[in-house]
Amino acid sequence: MSLSLIDNLKNLNYDGTKARRDLIAGLTVAAVSLPQGITYALVAGVDPKFGVYSAIVVTFVASVFQSSAHLVNGPTSAISLLVFSTLAFIDPENRTRLFEALFLLGVLVGTFQILIAVFKLGDLTRYISESVILGFILSAAVLIALGQLGNALGVKDQGNGRQSVLKRTYLTLFHGEAYNYRALIVAVATIVLAVVLRRLVKRFGLPQIDLLATLIFAALIAYAAGWATEDHTGKTAITLTAKIPQSLPHAHIPSVQLGEVGQLAPGALAIAFIGLLEALSIAKAIAYESGQKIDYNRQILAEGLGNLTGGFFQAVPGSGSVTRSPINYQAGAVTRFSGVIASIGVAVIVLLFAPLLHYMPRAALAGLLLITAARLIDIKRLSYAIKASRYDAGLVLITALTGIFVDLDTAVLLGVALSILLFVPRAAKLKARELVVAPERVVRERVPGDPADPSTLIYDFEGELFFGAAPELERYLDDLAARIKNDDIKYLVLRVKRVRHPDAVVIQRIDKFVRDETDRGVVVLLAGVQDDLWTLLTNVGFDKWFPSDRVFPEEEEEFSATLKAVRYAHALRGFDESGDKVPTEAIATNGDRKHYYYLV
Repeated sequence: MSLSLIDNLKNLNYDGTKARRDLIAGLTVAAVSLPQGITYALVAGVDPKFGVYSAIVVTFVASVFQSSAHLVNGPTSAISLLVFSTLAFIDPENRTRLFEALFLLGVLVGTFQILIAVFKLGDLTRYISESVILGFILSAAVLIALGQLGNALGVKDQGNGRQSVLKRTYLTLFHGEAYNYRALIVAVATIVLAVVLRRLVKRFGLPQIDLLATLIFAALIAYAAGWATEDHTGKTAITLTAKIPQSLPHAHIPSVQLGEVGQLAPGALAIAFIGLLEALSIAKAIAYESGQKIDYNRQILAEGLGNLTGGFFQAVPGSGSVTRSPINYQAGAVTRFSGVIASIGVAVIVLLFAPLLHYMPRAALAGLLLITAARLIDIKRLSYAIKASRYDAGLVLITALTGIFVDLDTAVLLGVALSILLFVPRAAKLKARELVVAPERVVRERVPGDPADPSTLIYDFEGELFFGAAPELERYLDDLAARIKNDDIKYLVLRVKRVRHPDAVVIQRIDKFVRDETDRGVVVLLAGVQDDLWTLLTNVGFDKWFPSDRVFPEEEEEFSATLKAVRYAHALRGFDESGDKVPTEAIATNGDRKHYYYLV
């Protein structure tokens, strides 16, 4: 495990300067990771210590194996909210069952992500529209805010896991306990402090530890007011954070109930996909700035290994952090060793200061999460997507409303399904156009008024050649066959340079069409043949009967395969479009320079 990281450091000529930069960046990230680990565990509806354990275990393992030099993995708001939604069927009072399900969920998420990496299915994430992600983030922000209103008001959440977040929020606000004004003061003070400190950090370029500083200030305010001190009954005026043990996470095998596996699987799949999208998008964005080349399949494997290991070490599932990763990069990190330092930093803080973490008011964490929810919403990107098209606006709204009124894992899976369903018919739009050799000796698209060549037909195809395009392709080929028969065409040039991703279905259609036309005495020439198309054709034995001199692969930009095919057709019939005689040598030499054509 560690050899990969050590080899990487050697290859980078790792020295004291780089180590110092990684150390500073890692410790800066650790200062942010601790409060985020606690708050995101609360979002997930579980013990805060499991969020801290995620900031130790998931961060460490993913950093060791990942490709990105700057991505920091661990608990995130979006993933934690998905965890909360997935575990909603379990009674929150049954803490033992809830926690075991949490650990099992981490194992399932990690397993799904590892399988995606092993079978190299990471490319599937590119078929998930960004509009789905925007809708998911919007609903996640709303649900985070609603879920923290009870803590901000100092009242116990009402309802149960079988009810929607909206229903539980309504019961908490209007049919629950009386509001605690002390908690509300702490929550508001936390929000104000967070906003002010963030502005100071940005204005003066200070270390980005504003979140940790905010929580410390809020805890001091509550302590100074006497609200965090136990009275004679052992109670405090405001609710404090659960105690975090002064120890590191230990190995634990989750108890497995087959019925729960089935209930957790859809949510685990949604978390796996969203986690990968979150991590890869952040890694890509930072790599664009740093110039690093990312091995995305290896990054997916690292995400899976981190979550799988975290499931066996009592950790909340995690992903690439949209806040900690940029901090790591901006703080000067050079290698992924900075992530290892961050995880070790959190572990050291837990071992030294865990008892003090108990004095953080729950209302302060709620205020911090309300700020987090607001910062999650990117108004500019949302507005852009909604204005762009009805397709994008529909995906945003459907995903967001499903997340708010049903649950997040259903929203993600529905959004993914809609993305794919809407993508397939759009991708299946195969384009076809007739080309002509114009009087100025330019091969271009035929327009009204251009005379037809009485013996040679040039046709260009462009688009995806997968099974979804088969009906469209068959329609074009039927029209071509009718045109060839009616106009007594003797030579057909099929330009296939811009077709992509052919499969067996369309290959069968092409093979049958070329056979039928060849049997009728038509000379069919294939121009711009790419390697993947030719491989499939040879796999079905096309090369066994089709003359090799009628295949023109795209090899050199200067000598277009289409031009070669057109000159070949003209040489075979003995004259070009203007009636001039074409020498036989043109077949091999692509004609002399006065006969060059340029494709537009």
